[in-house]
Amino acid sequence: MDIHEHLKAIDFLVVAIYLVILTGIGIWVSFRKKKQKDGNLFLAGKSLKWPSIGLTMWGTNVGPSMLIASAGIGYTSGIVAGNFSWFAFPFIFLLAFLFGPLYKKTGISTLPEFIGRRFNESTSHLLAWYSIVTILISWLGLTLYAGGILVGQIMNWPLWSSVLLIIIIAAFFSIAGGLEAIAYTNVFQMSLLIFVSFLFVIIGLGKIDNLQEAFHSTPESWWKLLLPSDNKEFPWTAIIFGYPILGIWFWCTDQSMVQSVLGAKNLKQAQLGANFTAWLKILDVPLFILPGIICFLLYPGLNDSNEAYMTLVTGILPVGLVGLIMAVLIAALVSTVDSALNSLSTIFTLDIYVKKFKPQASTKETVFIGRLVNLLGALLGVLIALIIARIESLDLFSLFQAILGFLAPPITTVFLVGVIWKKSTPFAANVILSVGSLLSIITGGLFLSDYPSKEFWPHFLMLSFYITVALSVIMLFISLLTGKNYEGSKIFETGQPKNYKLKAPMVVLMFWGALIVAMLGLYILFN
Repeated sequence: MDIHEHLKAIDFLVVAIYLVILTGIGIWVSFRKKKQKDGNLFLAGKSLKWPSIGLTMWGTNVGPSMLIASAGIGYTSGIVAGNFSWFAFPFIFLLAFLFGPLYKKTGISTLPEFIGRRFNESTSHLLAWYSIVTILISWLGLTLYAGGILVGQIMNWPLWSSVLLIIIIAAFFSIAGGLEAIAYTNVFQMSLLIFVSFLFVIIGLGKIDNLQEAFHSTPESWWKLLLPSDNKEFPWTAIIFGYPILGIWFWCTDQSMVQSVLGAKNLKQAQLGANFTAWLKILDVPLFILPGIICFLLYPGLNDSNEAYMTLVTGILPVGLVGLIMAVLIAALVSTVDSALNSLSTIFTLDIYVKKFKPQASTKETVFIGRLVNLLGALLGVLIALIIARIESLDLFSLFQAILGFLAPPITTVFLVGVIWKKSTPFAANVILSVGSLLSIITGGLFLSDYPSKEFWPHFLMLSFYITVALSVIMLFISLLTGKNYEGSKIFETGQPKNYKLKAPMVVLMFWGALIVAMLGLYILFN
């Protein structure tokens, strides 16, 4: 498939106009204040409101993996991958009503800072380094890899040059304007993405002669979210038991996702922003998975399902609209990568450089270090993307989820056990973040390399679940052995209003109640 031959001058003109507008927004935000404070660079001065919080969280999640990989899995399996979007709502709820209130009330800027207050400075330091590793691999490496595939399909470029183009565009916003610039540009980018993606799907559906006949021509299992336990790709057991491990880590404890909540003006805005994110996640199935099904109906027999999205783009869209789709794809890339770079610089600068090396660092110095880390992180992300390109054992969507599944268990264990049981000890948390992380990553490496054999391993989501259960038992056991004189963390008692988890404005409760009803309805409808 040579997509480059389908592109005309007007398509590139549309992309150029988009980049000019995007750059203009970034420059305006970066220079509208004469003096940039470190809080503004990292947390937007804690001034974000619910629309920008919701769009930033969703935009961070909607990377090229969501577009290319979701369409690819839709082409081969139907809507089952929609669980990774629709089943997110319980864990976004946990962020809004359990973790979020703790984060906001303690006034932390990073999650390693929170975990340091919950346990000790060693725990904070371990989590900071592990978070840096996960951001480099999961957010930068994977996103740049998928984005490189995308740009390579469009421009007929090699992977390395495609990745370099993406990182240059994305790094500009994170280095120049920080979280505030990212939040402002995300409102523009995600609004454009929603509009153009809806238009794309409507045009695609219009190309199908008989929708009812086409619906019945697909396998019945394609329209079910929960598949039998003997299904090899996504059995319901793997979804119900394995996805929560990813969900808690991804939505509640990952700096890149939670950063905009930390930058919220107040708890109400954070809770409404999380709710808005959960509503936006409903769009993932019709906007990103459905195009893969439409491509299957119009263009069956593709050798590579990863080409489903761009095959449909070039096959059904007129000149000009192809350029608009290209702009949307760049929007998804930029949104994810610049959020990841900002989170990377926030953690390193505040949790490692300032705390460990130079506590007396000035505002100007911390901003400089943050921007330097952005640059170094961008270079490392490119290198990791090229390494990931060598893994060929899974389809793109499953590869992404599998890698995340092996990064998640240690952090999910420490945060979940640490928040639920106040007497879990710092020593136990440190063991999980050090030895447990090493075991989880080694297990993931063996799984991805099919050693000793592919048949030896269970489904990657179940494996993630088993690892987390084992780490949780170890953490509980070590805490009982080492916590005889440990009174438990005071973080839940100091500065916390009574029953803070149950207190929320009526408007917040109403929106969350409506969301829960809507999600239960969708799961009933598609099962």
